[in-house]
Order: sequence, then C-alpha cells, then structure tokens
Amino acid sequence: METKHVQHLFHRAGFGILPSKLLSLSKMSRKNVVTGLVPKTKKFQKLQLELSGMEAMVKDATKGRLSKPQRKELQRLSREKLKEYNAAWIHRLVHTQEPFREKMTLFWANIFVCRDNHIFHAQQFNNILREHALGHLGDFLKAVAKAPSMSKYLNNRQNIKEKPNENFARELLELFTLGEGNYSEQDIKEAARAFSGWSFRPNGDFYLRQKKHDYGSKTFLGERGNFDGDDIINIILKQPQCARYICKKVYRYFVHPEINEDHLKEMEGVFYGSYDIAKLMQHVFMSDWFYEKEQHGSKIKSPIELLVGIQKIVPIHFMKKKQQLYLQRIMGQVLLYPPNVAGWKQNRNWIDGNTLLFRMKLASVLLNDAVIQVSEKGEFEDSFEAYYANTRKRGKKLNIERDWSIFSQEYVSLDRQSLRSYLIQAQIDKDTLLFLDTLTQLENKEYMVQLMSIPEYQLC
Repeated sequence: METKHVQHLFHRAGFGILPSKLLSLSKMSRKNVVTGLVPKTKKFQKLQLELSGMEAMVKDATKGRLSKPQRKELQRLSREKLKEYNAAWIHRLVHTQEPFREKMTLFWANIFVCRDNHIFHAQQFNNILREHALGHLGDFLKAVAKAPSMSKYLNNRQNIKEKPNENFARELLELFTLGEGNYSEQDIKEAARAFSGWSFRPNGDFYLRQKKHDYGSKTFLGERGNFDGDDIINIILKQPQCARYICKKVYRYFVHPEINEDHLKEMEGVFYGSYDIAKLMQHVFMSDWFYEKEQHGSKIKSPIELLVGIQKIVPIHFMKKKQQLYLQRIMGQVLLYPPNVAGWKQNRNWIDGNTLLFRMKLASVLLNDAVIQVSEKGEFEDSFEAYYANTRKRGKKLNIERDWSIFSQEYVSLDRQSLRSYLIQAQIDKDTLLFLDTLTQLENKEYMVQLMSIPEYQLC
C-alpha cells in the first residue's frame, strides 16, 4: 500500500500514524491494512470512571431522601465528574489501541446528539455509542432511543398516551435517520404515539410504563399497525432514504465535504438492507476513490482532532483539567456538551478570524509555553461570551506536563522533508515552503512546532 495512502487512511480513520507503524503497514496490501484497522470483534473497552462514592447519594436521590443542599451537592459532584469524563475521553482518543472505534464513537456523538449532566447516564450513553459504533444501525437506534440520557434530552420520558410529546420522534426523523422533507407532520405524531410510555429505571435500565403507552393503531410512512417504538425504527430502516442519509454523513466526515453522487450511490448499495456499519466503512476504505488526490487535505480538522493529533506526538497531562476544557471552548467543541440537538457544524464552520489564529498558535501554547488567555474560574456550562469576557483580562501559561519520549523515538532523527510529510497532509503554499526553508537553524522539536503552526496543518 502506498505510504501516502496509509497516512491518509489513518488521519481519517484515526488521529495520525507513527513513522515506525507507517513503515511496516506500507509493506502490506490495502486489504490487510483495512482489515486490521476495522475490528471484526464486537468486544470493546468501556470508558468508565470510578463512581462508587456517588452511588448511595444517587439511590437516595431517586427515593427522595436527599435534602435540598444534598441534592445541590450531588449535582455539583456530577458536574465535576463530567469534567473528569471529558478529560478521560480525550486521554482515550490519544492512547487507544482501537483508534477506528474511537473515531467512530466521536463521529456518532455528532449524529445521535445528546447532552446530560447526570454522570451515570452520560457515561452510559457514551458507551452505547462506543458499543454500537461498528454494529447494526437498527440495534444502534433502538439502544439510543431507550437510553436515559436521550429520553431526558428530548423529553421522551414525558411522552404519554394522554399527551404525546413529539420531540424525540421529530429529531429521530429529521436529524437521526431521514432528514427534512422525507416524512410528514402526521408521521411525527404517529411515531410519538408509538414511543409513548418509554422510560427508565434509576439504574438506567429501560422499561415500558404500560399504562402510559398508546397501544392503538397507527399509520406511519404508509404502514398501519399497533406499532411501538421498535416497530417505528424497523419501518424507518425500510426506507432507502435512511441509508442515503447516513451515507451522506459518513461521506462528509470521512471522505470529502462535497458529496460525489456516484460514490454515494455505491455506498448506499452496500449499506441499505444490511445496515452493517463496519461493512460500509470497509467498503469506503477499500475504494480507490477514497485515496484520490482531491480527498487529501480536503477536510478542516475539528478542534478535538487538532488537540488529539498534537498529543499523539507529544502526550500532555493537564495539571488543571479546566484548562483543557477552556481550550476546547475557545475552539468551539467541548466534548459531552454539544451546542444543540443538531450538533457541531463541521469543516469550514470550525474556522473564523479568531479561531484560526488561536488554532495556529495551539502548538506553541501546548509545546513551547506560549502565553494564552486562560482563567482558573468558570463553570463547565458557562457561555463562551461570558468565558471570553472573563479571560481577556489576563494571560498565563498552561500548567501542563509533556512527554517527549514518543517524539524522541519516532521523529527526532527524521530529515526535514520526512518530518514535513508526516505532519502535513495538504499541499503547502509556495510562500509557506519558502518560509519553512529558512528555518535551517531549528532543531526538529522547534521545526515541528513551526509546521503545526502553518494553515496547512489545520487540514487532513
């Protein structure tokens, strides 16, 4: 497999690749590389915090045994644990042995968008994404629909036969499976009736409140019957538009922001019916068009891709976890805290005049102790405007520890051209190349920081 193709694959299906691994994989066939990247096993490693100290409080809260101050303390503890989980998720992205499953988990988090301040439920939902990331779409949708976090986020717990709540049914059709224009308002109403009575127990297990469920006949997308929520999902999966909708999302995230209809139809043919996510992704990565020149460097890295990509080379430990949260906030993507049910807008939406300048300075901030505006104050859910107004008042260095061992083993002895080719996927502007050629006195460590500070490093 061509070296540049392996690099392209691992930047899209992961967060980069080390020179030593690139060398070994370049000697293998595309089929063997892709097969090794996309796991066949359904086993996965959950991402979990130690929460045993909070279990008794949560149990008492569900039984109404906590006083108002105790409830506030439980809420505070949950918010702190969410910050820990945010840091743990980024650590997993940096150090995972399953880069593709983790990349897919990140992808699905912006499709089946959800937000929850309850750490037990938020953790459960995150692991649902991880478990089903490469499985069957139908099983995935049913697990998401029954998750406590989703039930709360889109008000399906309040959906009862006497007064159907349409929030979840609407977003299931509009944002999760079909897209606008491919269903009617009546379809939403009928779907909401089918999901009525769906709830969960304090431990997060799904259960049906039978007296609140509408068992009556419903007409949905041209079919009629006494449907429940699972039936609604099964009917959705019969629609070719469902396969097309998901394939569009996959194409824009993993291939190119602009859809190629021929490629899309090819993907739909593989996905529709089987709804095997792993099979779809294997097809994409085996296709010649995935490796065509116009795909390389066509995507703007998300803030998380940028932050994790740097740490794949130089792992970083934030002594103050809030500071890593602030970096995410400044760049516009805080894990576990999407802006709304539509999620984060992708590609060019990551960039404006302020964020581009900051992103280009990020490597210097992380690796060269450059000064950044960071405050020790502020909450996980502060608005960006409030945070930015506060942090403009002073500048300081991040309190972090860096591990240069990977860089020393993999990059320190590379020549300039090789280092450049490992770090930059897009074609570099001629003027930028002239500038880089003047940096003859820099050691590889400083030269790497310079490479990470050019506009082309923002692309993958």
